[in-house]
Amino acid sequence: MTIAPSRRALLAGLLSSAALTGAASAQVGPTQPGPSALPPPAPSPAPSGPARFRFDEVVRRAKALAGVPFEANVAPLPAPLASLDYDAWRDIRFRPDKALLGDQDGPFRLQLFHLGFLYTRPVTVNVVRDGVPTPVPYQPGLFDYGRTTIDKPLPVNLGFAGFRLHYPLNKPGVLDELIAFLGASYYRFLGRDQLYGLSARGLAVNVEGVGGPEEFPVFREFWIEMPPKGADRAVIYALLDGPSCTGAFQFLVYPGDETVVDVRCSLHPRRELTTVGIAPLTSMFFIGENDRHHSDDYRPELHDSDGLLMQSGGGEWIWRPLRNPKERWISAFEDRNPKGFGLMQRDRVFEDYQDLEAFYHRRPGYWVEPQGEWGEGTVRLVELPTENETHDNIVASWQPKQPYKPGEAVELSYKIRALAETDDLHPGGRVVNTYVARTTASGGSADASEPRTRRFLVDFSGGDLSYWLTDPKAVEIVPSTTQGKVLAVSLVPNLHVKGFRAAIDVRLDQPGQSTELRAFLRARGQTLTETWTYPWTAA
Repeated sequence: MTIAPSRRALLAGLLSSAALTGAASAQVGPTQPGPSALPPPAPSPAPSGPARFRFDEVVRRAKALAGVPFEANVAPLPAPLASLDYDAWRDIRFRPDKALLGDQDGPFRLQLFHLGFLYTRPVTVNVVRDGVPTPVPYQPGLFDYGRTTIDKPLPVNLGFAGFRLHYPLNKPGVLDELIAFLGASYYRFLGRDQLYGLSARGLAVNVEGVGGPEEFPVFREFWIEMPPKGADRAVIYALLDGPSCTGAFQFLVYPGDETVVDVRCSLHPRRELTTVGIAPLTSMFFIGENDRHHSDDYRPELHDSDGLLMQSGGGEWIWRPLRNPKERWISAFEDRNPKGFGLMQRDRVFEDYQDLEAFYHRRPGYWVEPQGEWGEGTVRLVELPTENETHDNIVASWQPKQPYKPGEAVELSYKIRALAETDDLHPGGRVVNTYVARTTASGGSADASEPRTRRFLVDFSGGDLSYWLTDPKAVEIVPSTTQGKVLAVSLVPNLHVKGFRAAIDVRLDQPGQSTELRAFLRARGQTLTETWTYPWTAA
């Protein structure tokens, strides 16, 4: 059984890498003569200055880096930093008046994270001005060290742990944190009136621990373009490095009610990637309405996300409530050219959390929209057991059916949206509640006398369901189970959610047997809702 690392340790992701020392030169083969005797075209005039830094340059570096072994070792930090604990490291803050990118009165500001604590691998951060990249040198004057004492000079080539961008996201003239890159290939971003919860990653490798531990590729270098006045987006490039793969990434960040990050990546495997996760999302689920996990916490629910939502290539919408399982659980949704998937925080009611500090009801969901055809594969959901809310124990990603092979570049693009609500993603009804209860063979409430029988209560709301409340007998539930038997079903109006409550009684044949349940509502042959799916293992 694998326990997820702490949220801080997970963000650290074993940061370690040395600076890129060189890149291979491109070679062009000889020109073949054409069928005519026309002379070759005159050569183009040499450019008047250095070429502008573009995404293609990051791709070139990633390809060259893939040709040499990954450098896992990292030089130890200087003594004043090597012994910092979390509180001492957190007390080192970037001075807002030293923020970068403001030279041209653009709306974005760049701040940097200091090395220390778990963040031991230096990251190079460059600012690209007029197409020319310039590394940001480390300077002690950039930081307010608070109560943390640094009693020795630090080298100017120290580097940084990561960076964040600020933008007037919620109020004009007030700079709020918009996006942050810190630890391995992790990044988080916000839309309006949202608070940090789940994270995105550049790449996930062997999350399921097949034949060895999970790898944590790192963003080792960044380039941030100087935004012009009135810019509506930030442009970020990143170089990824890891034991199994390198990569070039471009992030176009569009702030707004639902901030959008447009991602373009070019992956260059060092070895065959059989368990790679594309557009991975990482979150936390401790307790919820469907999984109390025997918790006596006064707060009814504790989670950054409460469900996996996906739209298959065929157009079906699927909702899978998250759980805190007793053992690692992996769910795979086979598909071809998926239209979208994401980890959502669908419950937006404060009273369901009762947390005056974490404000879980304001955590965003991240919705991934693939651009172009991704082929065959699976949307994979990994759920790990956790005993508290400080562990990120949920990972969702796309895993291609065919492994990525060394020497073959993989080009992918997708968008990630930071959502507060999911109502507008599809026109059908959606799942708003899931409850699990014991039943007797006759269907009434019971104790542990029927450990192989369960009742699942699912509330559907939205779409055209309020219309069908005037004729509820026309609506039916369509259930199915991969194992065992559906003993009974019922469907009644639920005016509290302006929809319907479905009850499904399921019995498995033997202890330890597992099943995947599915259910949706329809009326007169028309599908009314997304498909609810849920795993269950008999005691």
